[in-house]
Amino acid sequence: MLELSCMGAAEGARLGAGWTLGLGGDTYNTAVHLRRLGLPVRYFSALGQDQYSAEMLAAWRAEGLDTGLVLFHPRHMPGLYAIHTDAQGERGFAYWRNCSAARSLFDLPGIESALAAAETAGLLYLSGITLSLFGPAQRARLVELAACVRARGGVVAFDGNYRPAGWADVAAARAAMQAVAPQVSIALPTLEDEQRLFGDASAGDVIDRWLGSGAIEVVVKRGAAGCVVGAASGRVEVPAAAVDRVLDTTGAGDAFNAGYLAARAHGKAPPEAAQAAARLAARVVQHRGALLPRQQAWSADPGGHG
Repeated sequence: MLELSCMGAAEGARLGAGWTLGLGGDTYNTAVHLRRLGLPVRYFSALGQDQYSAEMLAAWRAEGLDTGLVLFHPRHMPGLYAIHTDAQGERGFAYWRNCSAARSLFDLPGIESALAAAETAGLLYLSGITLSLFGPAQRARLVELAACVRARGGVVAFDGNYRPAGWADVAAARAAMQAVAPQVSIALPTLEDEQRLFGDASAGDVIDRWLGSGAIEVVVKRGAAGCVVGAASGRVEVPAAAVDRVLDTTGAGDAFNAGYLAARAHGKAPPEAAQAAARLAARVVQHRGALLPRQQAWSADPGGHG
């Protein structure tokens, strides 16, 4: 999506303050971080045929993303969202995406061949926001895609990333996430989201539910309280990385997910991967917007040190 972020002196959105236009979106943020961390990444989405879409496509390619699975809508444009932050750097969003090209992904020419290619992924990453873009029939196709990836021996990673504005109600979001859960290998939920959706009292409850659905490992993000890594063998608490000043928490979870998945791909054990993920998230929250500028980005680090 196109991303508007406020750059004024005051924290939070304010008319008359400076704004900057960039790119963002939860799966996109994670894709860019994964690529910067040295993994080959194909991004599966849809754009329009307008100037903004052309500039976005060029930016994706400049980041090294493989855009061979990007489809194009003849009339619709990318979605837009605006970020506002409070004095503690906590973010809020306003969205304009009802007619975005991505929402029509499954109706576009080339979708069948793109899905067939996506089935061969070694790692498929998607989120609750991904699910929220589509109706039941299209979500069923995503679940089928995840099932194919896992059946072929690939890994399916999922972050619930619950945004109420994207759903008709809590029940609809809960049902959609329960439908995909049996196909998820690595669950990367946020405790607050899971509490709102499922009423879980603790990170342990979240881990139990995801493992019971079929996940192999679960990492429950708890913001400044760190995370809890869980598997059948047990649970480990991993503290958050130290931060001098939280400027903007936008994209912190996306960065954490990428840091974790990249470290796991490089052979690190889950607790070590969570530590690497926490370091990357700590860097992101000290910068405005969802992504670090490329010149400041965390370079590829197979050791997961950051």
